[in-house]
Amino acid sequence: MNTSPVNPAADGPHRLDPAGGCPHAANARLLARSAVAPVILPGEVEGMAVLGHDALKEFLSHPDVAKNAAHFAALQAGGIPDGWPLKTFATVQGMTTADGADHRRLRSLMSKAFTPRRVEELRPRIEALTASLLDGLEAAAVAGDGVADLRTHFALPLPMGVICELLGVEAEHHDRLHRLSNQIVATDIGPAEAMAANREMVEVLSAVAAARTEEPGDDLTSALIAAREENGDRLGPQELIGTLMLTIIAGHETTLNLITNAVRALCTHRDQLALVLAGGASWEDVVEETLRWDSPVSYFPFRYPTRDLELDGTVIPKGTPVLAGYSAAGRDTKAHGPDAARFDITRDNKARHLSLGHGAHFCMGAPLARMEGTAALEQLFTRFPGLDLAVPDPELPRHASFVGNSVQKLPVRLHG
Repeated sequence: MNTSPVNPAADGPHRLDPAGGCPHAANARLLARSAVAPVILPGEVEGMAVLGHDALKEFLSHPDVAKNAAHFAALQAGGIPDGWPLKTFATVQGMTTADGADHRRLRSLMSKAFTPRRVEELRPRIEALTASLLDGLEAAAVAGDGVADLRTHFALPLPMGVICELLGVEAEHHDRLHRLSNQIVATDIGPAEAMAANREMVEVLSAVAAARTEEPGDDLTSALIAAREENGDRLGPQELIGTLMLTIIAGHETTLNLITNAVRALCTHRDQLALVLAGGASWEDVVEETLRWDSPVSYFPFRYPTRDLELDGTVIPKGTPVLAGYSAAGRDTKAHGPDAARFDITRDNKARHLSLGHGAHFCMGAPLARMEGTAALEQLFTRFPGLDLAVPDPELPRHASFVGNSVQKLPVRLHG
């Protein structure tokens, strides 16, 4: 038997499609070769992706892996142009690009908004908003000859409404912030459009910060501003805007994809839906299995080894931009068994996934995302148990991004 190690570059690096698409077939091919794969990012930028569950878990908590773009070799050498579609992920100032003491400082400031008590206090508001949005979804279906876009009328406004309420962002900004978030996470966007989206996002969030400075409220933005004013080095102006940007994008895009993907999974696995409706499994089980089986985030940018790092037999050179391959890790057969590609809400190890991160940068909003997802699915299918897709799942238009993993629209019939 040939036991020589697999060379992940044997067939050349994997060219990530800026237009996105369903990641699972390509992930399976890459995982069959190695847990770590060389990739070509937009603009012919060379990078790596960590795909295997165990390798990704090790990588996410490795002491010689950084988030700060000071360690991004090509960027520091002037090889990354303005308008590069992934540049914001590298250069925005906030928790996702901070290391060590800076990261701990920013996380400490944010953590007050995401304590178990504060999240639990949001439950009545989440449940009331969910019920109201379902009324709107039903009205949209009546107006649309029985068909409504569940993503537009339900899966999007729920997490956007919750995160903006948490931050003290006025409702007038919601649609604009979602449009800008979509552009910022898009990987098929042109340089001019990318820079314009970033400028506009900064303008909107600067206006939000100015409003909360003028009229502080019981919200996270006001608390962050107060912390900055109490001690000038706690949170700089760019860090404030960067933190708001990251919180809005992470706080609604991921939960939006989670709810959308869970509905798709249940509609295409009616036996699993019947099991939950009969009380044989819980809505929490659906959320965890969706996170594993169809992660809301496919490839998340970036981390950088601070030295040449060997991971699962592959060397990742110092300063390489590395993607965390959450969608691949969730279906890694070495971690989840030979049936890892099967959606099964009764599997024992479904919560073993890494889709909410691992280590120091574990998703702070995980309890909130889980609560929103559970409340959304329970109310949706309790009210509309016959809900089904109006378009076959393979025909649904995919995200124009290899970062987010979902579809752009989700037309459904509420009564099958």
